[in-house]
Amino acid sequence: MFFGELYEPVYLFMERGGDVLYAIFGLIFLLWLFVLERGAYFAFSHRRAMADAVSEWEGRAERSSWVAHQIRQDLVAGLRSNLQANMTTIKMLIGMAPLFGLLGTVTGMIEVFDVMAFFGNGSPKAMASGISKATIPTMAGMVGALTGVFAQSLLERHIKREKIRIEDRLTFDH
Repeated sequence: MFFGELYEPVYLFMERGGDVLYAIFGLIFLLWLFVLERGAYFAFSHRRAMADAVSEWEGRAERSSWVAHQIRQDLVAGLRSNLQANMTTIKMLIGMAPLFGLLGTVTGMIEVFDVMAFFGNGSPKAMASGISKATIPTMAGMVGALTGVFAQSLLERHIKREKIRIEDRLTFDH
């Protein structure tokens, strides 16, 4: 019952927004897939990778030579690289969302101009469909980008804390 009540408004929204809206929702879906992947990595895999690196480092008999410093650098670099994985893709998808919205604006305005060329300026009802197709994708692209920026900010803050934590956990013997 609930699905039927939700389906109709979503269907109408997608129809009013035009074909570009499907591309925007696909892009937002990918964006959130990558965001959730990062969240799952932090919740599950990173802890294990951090524990493995710490046990490898603490299992070393000596930790003060040049070779030990290089091994530590390698462990830190590997953990940092894993923390940053997919962040560039997330930033790219965030940047693309408003551009897809702009594409929807342009295609919607072209539709408005086609209606105006055919019917003239005296038919606001005929132009309404094109105006919907011009404004709804813009809004959807901006909302997708804003939610993505919020998620990216949270992820970046978490990554920054984890980088500091990595340095603290892999200490040198003095």
